[in-house]
Amino acid sequence: MCLEELGVPPESVLISNKLAWKRIPLSPGSEPTFEPGAWVNLKNDATQDISYQGMFDCFEEGNRLLGKYSARIVSVHDPDEYLAGAKDEQELAKRREDVLGAYTALAELRSAGKVLSIGVGAKDVSAIDWISDHVQLDWAMFACTITPYTHTEFSKRLLRKLGNQGVHVINSAVFHSGFLVGGENFDYGKIDPESKDGKEKLAWRTSFNELCAEFEVEPRTACVQFSFLFPQIKSVALNTSKANRVASTIDLAHAKVPQGLWDKGSEVGLWRLESEHADTLTARESIAEGTAETRDTSVVVVRDVGQPTLLGTAMVSIEKPCAIAMLGRESSDMMHS
Repeated sequence: MCLEELGVPPESVLISNKLAWKRIPLSPGSEPTFEPGAWVNLKNDATQDISYQGMFDCFEEGNRLLGKYSARIVSVHDPDEYLAGAKDEQELAKRREDVLGAYTALAELRSAGKVLSIGVGAKDVSAIDWISDHVQLDWAMFACTITPYTHTEFSKRLLRKLGNQGVHVINSAVFHSGFLVGGENFDYGKIDPESKDGKEKLAWRTSFNELCAEFEVEPRTACVQFSFLFPQIKSVALNTSKANRVASTIDLAHAKVPQGLWDKGSEVGLWRLESEHADTLTARESIAEGTAETRDTSVVVVRDVGQPTLLGTAMVSIEKPCAIAMLGRESSDMMHS
């Protein structure tokens, strides 16, 4: 492994593993069932296993693959997909029991001192909302949810709810699979430029790019910094498959965006920040005036080994806003960002 080759002591690194998926062989020439179309050169697929025993199995498998290292930050990943797969109310009730059983297992790992914190990651954040009614989470990862393009009232209310519960939020997929920075994919699927939906998205992106150009801000900078307009978001997870982009990816966490860009974007209807925006402005203005403690922004660069079982081989302190840069996946650049 990269860490072992670099001689990094196990006690000097914190590793997060997104549990709930176990590795299985991938037949030659087959497309993986785990996020099809988003990978290249994979030798393994993944199968979902969300349950009490499934968490222990995933945890042990991940640590076995990590060798001398072990995951200390863990989560139930993609519970939204698991719940959405229920065929009727009876099966949904059973799957909900499985999810709660999974968190019982994670809580036991935490109580035993084998892990430091437990969380959740999902694209459909209504699953996070439901889980947070039953489980005291340490952190939650949103995907494709809080971006300049997408930030529903439900998602913003959930941010406030989690903040009140002391749950730190990590924002991911802030580029919608690269679409907001010029890519052809949107949330893991190809955009049809001739469809009504595709035309609407492309028109929005054109307006967004024009606004960024007016204020001399790169679109990817605006996408990352948009997250930090919401005080409950403490970290942003970023991916790149190109090593020469690591430094510039790190810089995104420290970039400054003129207030005018946010204001004009609201005026022309590109986004709706409302009270969250006002609260954040007050905090930032007090920092500028020296009346509040400045929050450091940091970045940790890690290597994602491209195996479904180890999708979350990254961890940073989420006591402060930061960006997590993951690299090494041989998909199109920022495909999963």
